[in-house]
Amino acid sequence: MKFSDLGLSSKVLAAVEAAGYETPTPIQAQAIPHVLARKDVLGVAQTGTGKTASFTLPMLSLLESGRPRARMPRTLILEPTRELAAQVEQSFTVYGQNHRLTVALLIGGVSFADQLKKLDRGADVLIATPGRLLDHFERGKLLLNAVDTFVVDEADRMLDMGFIPDIERICKLLPPSRQTVFFSATMPSEIQSLVDQFLRNPERIEVAPPSSTAKTITQGIVASGNKPWEKREVLRNLITEAQELQNAIIFCNRKRDVATLFRSLNKHGFNAGALHGDMDQTSRMATLDKFKSGELSILVASDVAARGLDIPTVSHVFNFDLPTHAEDYVHRIGRTGRAGREGVALSIATRNDTKYLDSIEKLIDEKIAWQGDGSFPERSDEDEENSRSRKGSRNSRRTRSGKKDKDNSPQREARERKESPASSESQEERRPRARKDRQERHSENSESASRNRSPQGRGRRGRDRDDKQVIGMGDHVPAFLLAPIRPPKRKTKKLESKSAE
Repeated sequence: MKFSDLGLSSKVLAAVEAAGYETPTPIQAQAIPHVLARKDVLGVAQTGTGKTASFTLPMLSLLESGRPRARMPRTLILEPTRELAAQVEQSFTVYGQNHRLTVALLIGGVSFADQLKKLDRGADVLIATPGRLLDHFERGKLLLNAVDTFVVDEADRMLDMGFIPDIERICKLLPPSRQTVFFSATMPSEIQSLVDQFLRNPERIEVAPPSSTAKTITQGIVASGNKPWEKREVLRNLITEAQELQNAIIFCNRKRDVATLFRSLNKHGFNAGALHGDMDQTSRMATLDKFKSGELSILVASDVAARGLDIPTVSHVFNFDLPTHAEDYVHRIGRTGRAGREGVALSIATRNDTKYLDSIEKLIDEKIAWQGDGSFPERSDEDEENSRSRKGSRNSRRTRSGKKDKDNSPQREARERKESPASSESQEERRPRARKDRQERHSENSESASRNRSPQGRGRRGRDRDDKQVIGMGDHVPAFLLAPIRPPKRKTKKLESKSAE
């Protein structure tokens, strides 16, 4: 099957041919005819199968007739991250080169004024992240009652980022006669309930089992010690020994680990860049452009780069940290092996990562091969001693807080009273003696405290202080109290003459 068999317009076919594509992917071959027929579509396909073109190409054909009005876009595409939204905008630029369509991009990190200018001219295609879209709507700068086609891309990522309430709100703002298209790599129960609520008899397209990985990706696990410097050393060895490594993306779970690993790689002579959510939008896009152009060969990133980024020539993916959510593993390694190319995905695992590895293998329904003997390094005597000391400090803290202090239990107090020689005395005889002992201890503590106290004290008051008890200010009277009281000023002559009159 070719693109010419899918019913696309001649302008779109010319742009596809100019881009160098001839044969559609399975998800494109099945989804494009349904979108052209204005049916609701639910597409489930693993990452890297060409889901973006599945809705951009038919939307371009449908938008050839009609014109937009100010602040009333004709189509709406929701993306979970700024990078994905910018990537979809680039797809419309490439495939819509023969169209005169206005594409507006509403994302964070960009001024509202520039975005409002495009909305005021009228947008055929509106690509937005949920938060920025609702900001414009709440300011009264955007109307959604003219949207004909509504697309939710990477719906499972929307779920992970907490955007589902925003999507529900946006769906209620759209006209009920719209066409709705959902695309996702996985299908959790929350996404299924959203589909049941807002899609009408959707055409379900599933070209691969949910949460499956591409067969063109060679996966592997490498054992490492628990310490960060041990993992960094293992990673450097993997990069150095990798065969046919053109470029690579390294994923970390935390933003601070991205910055630390980025500095370490540059220190050891690797050409690396960093990408995480705390960077401003200009820096993020500049780093991505350098990586795509080949100026950077290694990109250290958080999960902000795990979804939908289309960089076809990525040869390797390294998981410096195994993801805590198994679905993120599918998206991370999907950055390589795209469009039928071969790719390699290697993950570094420590002794503490076995539970994450088990959940990943359960999700993808296959065992990941270990490289080497698959055994974790033995703990040294120093590590064991540090572990025992940490446990001891935790127990001591619990003892001081009284949570697990069994020695201070009432049973022990009763046992000590029973074993003490004074146990034969009556309670009435013990009370006066205990009171006397407390008074003696108190007086001894007071004397020792006075002896240990510095005779000079602090400042002037310590030198002037004597042992007598002073009530109030004693014999000392401050100088300001001894100052004479000034009589009130006399009135001026003018006032005196007025009073006389």
